[in-house]
Amino acid sequence: MSQDLHRSVLLREAVDALVVDPGGFYIDGTFGRGGHSALVLERLSDSGRLLAVDKDPQAIAFAEERFGNEPRFGIWHGSFADMDQAAAAEAGQVSGILLDLGVSSPQLDQAERGFSFMQDGPLDMRMDTSRGISAAEWVNTESEAELARVFKEYGEERFARRMAGAIVRRRAEKPFERTLDLAEVVKAANPAWEKGKHPATRVFQAIRIHVNGELDDLHAALKKSLALLKPGGRLVVISFHSLEDRIVKRFIREQEKGPQLPRGLPVMDSQIHKTLRAVGKAVKAEAEEVGGNVRSRSAVMRVAERLA
Repeated sequence: MSQDLHRSVLLREAVDALVVDPGGFYIDGTFGRGGHSALVLERLSDSGRLLAVDKDPQAIAFAEERFGNEPRFGIWHGSFADMDQAAAAEAGQVSGILLDLGVSSPQLDQAERGFSFMQDGPLDMRMDTSRGISAAEWVNTESEAELARVFKEYGEERFARRMAGAIVRRRAEKPFERTLDLAEVVKAANPAWEKGKHPATRVFQAIRIHVNGELDDLHAALKKSLALLKPGGRLVVISFHSLEDRIVKRFIREQEKGPQLPRGLPVMDSQIHKTLRAVGKAVKAEAEEVGGNVRSRSAVMRVAERLA
């Protein structure tokens, strides 16, 4: 898929929930190829502003090319876990934050990025190719026990130990360098293939999440959003697998409840400091969108509003 054909998932639903003040300041924590950012800019008045963030140098270059002459737009290279640094002057004044999690379609579709088990390419998987260790470095040097832990924890792979063992035995003969090479070893070690799913899917997901620190970044971004958002500001998060969605759902629920005080303490509910309220129920892509973009099938969007 070319950059021009990249489709942002839950595009209108996300922007409808996000933009509550056309003159406000917004953060798109995962610019990708700018689908959400473009629609946000359409909804903003002349006084509105948008700061986009992305780890991927290709996304940064694309943003500068597409929106470089837009005075209401700014781009920052880094993780949304550090968006407080990029928007330090806006602390407590942000009208909305959008986090579209996971890997983008352009990243998956470029074999040289190493995310796909369907195309042969160098085993990289880094969203930010300017730093960190590649998937190949990690797979070729990590202990068998740690490989198994990551596959089980981040990929929810029930054959994690079996696959980790197969990888360690093979790398002793020849290190892994290519995506399809790793996918074939994992596939051979998987004794029970899930219908409609490549047998290496969960392992590739786990490696990508680990190499990019995705769940740690998500925890950090959610926590920092509380200090950035102003009262009435919106947090909109689109997740693509259960690990992410559970983190987001739990975070919103905990902020809705406020601090957990000892039972029997003489405190009224109105005296408990609650920071967020959920807005509506979880939103999933409609059949029409799923038919045109299969990636949207697993998407879940949750929305919360900052309380005073």
